Amino acid sequence: MSASPAPVDLAPWPDLWRGLVDDAAIFPPGDVPVHDATAAYSARRAEPYAALVGSFVLRDTDLPLVRGFGAPLSVVVTGGAGQLAGPLGAAARLGLEVAGVEIAVRDHDDPVGNVRRIDAAARAADVDAPVFIEIPGPVTAAWLAAADEVAARGHRLKLRLGHVDHDLIPDAPTVAAWIDASLDRETPFKATAGLHRAVRHEAEGGGAHGFLNVLVATQVLWDGGSVADATDALEQRDGASLAATDLPSARRWFTSFGSCSVTEPLDDLTALGLLSAGGAEHA
Repeated sequence: MSASPAPVDLAPWPDLWRGLVDDAAIFPPGDVPVHDATAAYSARRAEPYAALVGSFVLRDTDLPLVRGFGAPLSVVVTGGAGQLAGPLGAAARLGLEVAGVEIAVRDHDDPVGNVRRIDAAARAADVDAPVFIEIPGPVTAAWLAAADEVAARGHRLKLRLGHVDHDLIPDAPTVAAWIDASLDRETPFKATAGLHRAVRHEAEGGGAHGFLNVLVATQVLWDGGSVADATDALEQRDGASLAATDLPSARRWFTSFGSCSVTEPLDDLTALGLLSAGGAEHA
């Protein structure tokens, strides 16, 4: 059984950074064993930066390993819509708090139908948490139709911004188009993979996206900017310029991102002058 995290006072933190990072330490490239990762999550709740971290991300197959863990969980469904009900029923029986469900569209020939099946499974399982649906691929007519279905059924989008194979990392215009489509439908989204640094940077194999870039691009689009403007924001490598951008609405839509590291986002925010040792300098 995993230890329950101690409560922590989140009041000093502004909404912009609160719960921005979901702890995905058990996923590649971190690959931390579940028990070690939950222990680290629990210990972190006493740290001054605890409010930066939101849910603990785990696979549905890992739920039995965290029985009694008193932290919000984001559950990644490892199968299709038919696999949604069983693990969530198990989470309820184990007394676990499910803060979010993440599931990918697997039927690329019928993404709209797949979203409908996911929705039907979530309703049948009486899911009382946001459902984040990942629609793979570039923004095509089929992608947009599936996004329409996600929005119409009250779910959210999940955007995969990194990959172990660098050739599969979406480029800035694709990410900008994804965010634009999300905002067009007033659909919140979360991100996953490769966003552990604040600013776009060179990684092995090429460029990697930054979470501050994504926040700025989201704000640019919400303020009426074009996809080209958002693309420029995603490609910006001047951290000081990004840090100086006012982001009053970005977190309303960009809810969080999963990261196998918590310290790297924290270090980058601190280096950019966005955080102080005891809390936040910028609201």
